[in-house]
Amino acid sequence: MTIRREALLNQLIAAKHNDFVKIITGIRRCGKSFLLFNLFKRHLLAEGVKKDHIIEIDLERDENELLTDPIELGKYIRKRTPKNRGRFYVLIDEIQRCRKVLPPSIDLSRIHPDDRESAYVTFYSVLNGLRTSPHIDTYVTGSNSKLLISDVATEFRGRGQIIRAMPLSFIEYRDFRASETNPLAVLQEYMRYGGLPECVLKPTSEEKERYLRDLYSTIYVKDIVERNKIQNAGLLEAVIDVVMSNIAGLTNPTKLTNMIQSTVDAKATRPTIVKYLACLKNAFLFHEAARYDVKGRHYLDYPVKYYAVDPGLRNARMNFRQTEPTHLMENVIYCELVRRGYPVDIGVVMLDDRKTGIHQKHQYEIDFVVNRGPRQVYIQSAYSIPTAAKREQETFSLRQTGDSFKKVVITNDLFQTRTYDDDGIAYIGLVDFLLDPDSLEAL
Repeated sequence: MTIRREALLNQLIAAKHNDFVKIITGIRRCGKSFLLFNLFKRHLLAEGVKKDHIIEIDLERDENELLTDPIELGKYIRKRTPKNRGRFYVLIDEIQRCRKVLPPSIDLSRIHPDDRESAYVTFYSVLNGLRTSPHIDTYVTGSNSKLLISDVATEFRGRGQIIRAMPLSFIEYRDFRASETNPLAVLQEYMRYGGLPECVLKPTSEEKERYLRDLYSTIYVKDIVERNKIQNAGLLEAVIDVVMSNIAGLTNPTKLTNMIQSTVDAKATRPTIVKYLACLKNAFLFHEAARYDVKGRHYLDYPVKYYAVDPGLRNARMNFRQTEPTHLMENVIYCELVRRGYPVDIGVVMLDDRKTGIHQKHQYEIDFVVNRGPRQVYIQSAYSIPTAAKREQETFSLRQTGDSFKKVVITNDLFQTRTYDDDGIAYIGLVDFLLDPDSLEAL
């Protein structure tokens, strides 16, 4: 059975012929290759594009090893895309496997040390060259944010378009499990096993769990170690375990270092932990959410929160033992907000406390603050609100922002209808929120 990725596919279709390099980024095995080589190619063929005008290059295949040299890659593409023969579509998978090379004609000794880096040819050079060819439309995938997202403005001179691919949304997962009529059962599956396409296709829970566990040792950890030349793979795995066990909890590199020193590796240092965290974020295993002072309108330093890109990966790393529903629900909401294109921060409301006679600032948290243009939305994740006292507790920080921006509480109550309280705070059930991509705008 084919899993449709209509939202992602529609982004690619909308970006056709826009003179940009289209860059599909995301964690490995989230479906980037299938999106490009199957779904998008199928669309092109249906639109009448000839097969020989679709150039597919998978840089993970051993027969394409020569093409990881960007000079050879450029030659190969130019040979396959002659001018005056119509438009060509170039689809390249895992572009970050291209290495930088020094052209044979360049003598580094004759170049000033400060300028030597620019003497190398990289895949950016090739992609920029293709971008300036009006008869070539270029699409690439990559699983390293450092090599792609951070360089769009510089290396692509602002002419690159990021399309963020993530594991299946709950809508996509629900469509695949359409035969299951109980939405709560589908949600529980989703929060346990996540939305990696190959995992979703596994027929049994044992196979799903085995697949997710194997991904770490055979794909993720190995790839991060090799790509970043990490010397201590055991320490890297310890960082993964500590962060995964503390999902949705406030932390910082110093706290993580102390935890690892006391339980795993006494030689772990803060600079090393910071480096390893960066490697894990660049590989899209985690998202980092900063804290934002909603009254002072500025960002705060540490602590921050980390969220797993997929709940199934997080649960597998914890051996399916630590499956706290409150934290998993918060993680799922965060990923859905990111998937919808919102910038997501953790809100902080600073309030004076004069009860003791001492002027003190107290911090009250709002789970998420998102923006779309000038509009701001505050969101609280509340697994359950069984009493009036609990409602008061969950909404306290929302009522203290001092502004009129939209305020939303998402609950795990399957039967929670969209309602408002006397303070104008909106309430929506988790399933309803996840199944309606426009739910925040509609409230």
